[in-house]
Amino acid sequence: MAFLPIYDDTPRRYPAVLTYALILACVAVFFWQVSLGPRGEQNAALAYGMIPAVLFGEADLPAPLQVIPPWATLVTSMFLHGSLMHLLGNMLYLWIFGRGVEDGLGAPRFLLLYLVAGVVAALTQAVTDPAAEVPMIGASGAIAGVLGAYVVLYPRGNVAVFVWFFIFIRVIMVPALLMLGLWFLLQLLSALSAEPGEPGVAFWAHIGGFICGMLLAPFLRRPGVAMLQPRRTVYFETRRSRGPWG
Repeated sequence: MAFLPIYDDTPRRYPAVLTYALILACVAVFFWQVSLGPRGEQNAALAYGMIPAVLFGEADLPAPLQVIPPWATLVTSMFLHGSLMHLLGNMLYLWIFGRGVEDGLGAPRFLLLYLVAGVVAALTQAVTDPAAEVPMIGASGAIAGVLGAYVVLYPRGNVAVFVWFFIFIRVIMVPALLMLGLWFLLQLLSALSAEPGEPGVAFWAHIGGFICGMLLAPFLRRPGVAMLQPRRTVYFETRRSRGPWG
């Protein structure tokens, strides 16, 4: 069975300029990574990715890779991605949920939330395994902050989800609170069961970013923008065909 979110029903009053700019920035950086070749990509991840052991001074990179201070990798790491699927998955979630959150916060405050959540996410991951020498890269921690803000602003919004199970193919509207609540629970369960130091998904980063976004959204929203906004469409809507007598 496959599930894929494709859009939400949150109305937007302003163009999501910053959301699109962040997507373009991540795509541009990814093409730069690919242009370096396999060895260059690996070196870029080491130089610009967040490595907990390097961040906390427990290890050092080779001199040619020490191009920025370790603390700066808390920011640069969120613009790198490890594969095309990694990039596409993150950008899909940013596109779906970022536009509504940017509308509720405004571009400058949305950027602040995005960057702060990304830094908090990276620090959360680093603190849970400070001796790790595997670089953490990806925008998912910052995007988790966007998801957390979305839950606070539009908990009764709905997300259209493409469902594919053998011959069953359908698009259904799912409550955002249900979808993102299950997503967060999955991250938490995965984080608790993951082996420390093993390469893989940075689940603790997702958790830290999500909580950070939830906490920041009430303070960063535009004046007059309400929290816990009402739903826009009826989810799980069913339609009955009319008979010959109406």
